Amino acid sequence: MATMMTQVMCHTQCYKRELLHFVHTHTNTHKYSTHTGLRERFVYFSGSRKMKLICDSTLCLLHLLLLAELFVHTSSRPTSSPAICGMFGSMIHQVDRLKNFSKKLHGLSDTELSDFVVAETSLDSLPHIQAHAENFSSLKVNESLSQLYVFTQSFRLHVDWLKTAQQNVSLSSKAAESVSTHLLQLSNLVTASLNQISEEVPQSPTPSLPVVSNAFDALQFSVEISERLQVFHDWSKRVLRILKGTCRRL
Repeated sequence: MATMMTQVMCHTQCYKRELLHFVHTHTNTHKYSTHTGLRERFVYFSGSRKMKLICDSTLCLLHLLLLAELFVHTSSRPTSSPAICGMFGSMIHQVDRLKNFSKKLHGLSDTELSDFVVAETSLDSLPHIQAHAENFSSLKVNESLSQLYVFTQSFRLHVDWLKTAQQNVSLSSKAAESVSTHLLQLSNLVTASLNQISEEVPQSPTPSLPVVSNAFDALQFSVEISERLQVFHDWSKRVLRILKGTCRRL
């Protein structure tokens, strides 16, 4: 297509130059030959009378000129930003709200938290997030959104499990409920974005989670989930900012 349009543009420019040369240098009826071998009869009326060019191929020539100019303007115009670019800001907002509520999952003050020691038994099913600089050097929209969706769904399953565990041992689950709500909203935004780029929404495996039998175990798990959510916040916000910045440069 590009080769054909290049030929058309070159061809029509030659026609245009020859046509203008003819108009300026001829005042009577002439036979005019182009480099393609086509011969058409032109009639030029000089003086006060209006110039007329009678030629069936002239209309075709004008159409080709318009087509060539349209092609040039279209090919040189920057690609418009995809619709998902407008959703990155909403995702960042949800991530920030998520961080605020995740700090309240355990209900401990900063002093109490610094003295709290989490047991060695951890939730291995929580996402392991790589937040090194090299992981952000060549992000792709589809891959990043798919990974964000998987992480979001995993944390949501863990937080819902924690909320139930806290309720079973008579601990407050208000913060866990708020975290779950913002994770759901973030998940919906990511799902909509994946659909807009015709990317399949990945499946999220169901984690195998332990039974919580006392308040201390629930507290330990809430501290661990809270800390991992902080890492998730930093990673996801950095990814979303990079993707949003890429959209602005389109």
